[in-house]
Amino acid sequence: MNTWRSASLVATAAALLALTTACGQEKGDQAPAGAVGAAAPAAEGGYGSSDGYGSGAGAKDEQASQSKAQEAGRLAVWDSKKLGEVVTDSAGFTLYRFDQDTAEPPKSACDGDCATAWPPVPASGATAAPGVDESLLGEVTRSDGTKQLTIDGWPMYRYAKDTKPGEAKGQGVGGTWFASAPDGKKASAEGSGAGAGAAGLPGMSTREDPELGEIVVDKNGMTVYRFMKDSAWPMKTACTGACLEKWPVVEPVAKDDTKGILKKGFVTFNRPDGLKQQTIDCWPLYTFSGDKQPGDTNGQGVGGTWYAVSPEGKPVGVSK
Repeated sequence: MNTWRSASLVATAAALLALTTACGQEKGDQAPAGAVGAAAPAAEGGYGSSDGYGSGAGAKDEQASQSKAQEAGRLAVWDSKKLGEVVTDSAGFTLYRFDQDTAEPPKSACDGDCATAWPPVPASGATAAPGVDESLLGEVTRSDGTKQLTIDGWPMYRYAKDTKPGEAKGQGVGGTWFASAPDGKKASAEGSGAGAGAAGLPGMSTREDPELGEIVVDKNGMTVYRFMKDSAWPMKTACTGACLEKWPVVEPVAKDDTKGILKKGFVTFNRPDGLKQQTIDCWPLYTFSGDKQPGDTNGQGVGGTWYAVSPEGKPVGVSK
């Protein structure tokens, strides 16, 4: 009898220890061995897009292919009424920066299909625009060995859906792509784009949607989603590669920078691909590139696998 009680106590202690380990991550730092960032491959169509980059079917056309190798030439500055000062190439095409890249040190996170939708700007042949500090121009070596132009460390791209000078259709796509200002910072999207009307919001909060009820939103007021193919215990993601272009991760948020959000399991998921992702109740969180402004819920129910998130981290609108 004593032996049975001892075994029971040991089992209980082990269970409690497991619960205190953040969402099944080893010391909260990484997914368990063998996860490789995916509980299971996402089924075709689960991303809600044919290519996942907000580019549509035209992303792989001849224009995009030609843009890949086109030198920027002498850069120029376009004074946009909506975006402020925007950097363009010598032909007047807008240059963009990607939030998932880094400037210190310079590094590009856009490869493969991403680089088809967002052709990297070659470093060769690029010269500073009049009035722009030439010392801000640099280059980064991409994974394929090519040299990409940087401005103050940020890799520069064009957008395949910009088909003529003066267009900036890539502004705010996925909440991660923005036109570049002359100093490499994001061009200011006054009155448009992902940040419109969202001033003063905490890093994560909730809003009352007329159809879905109370749902979670990010600092820009954009709807936050869950992927039903992910898991929380242990924490794993099935959204990798091209999926992340359509469904960008929600970056880590400080607990004291939230309002109305469940704090249980409110931890950072250090993904195997190197990205850091916020979770609620240990569920990884995303936004949707198809949402263009605060209040949009275009990702709701996409592929039968993507749903807005309740303050408790539960998927909203899922059939029980």
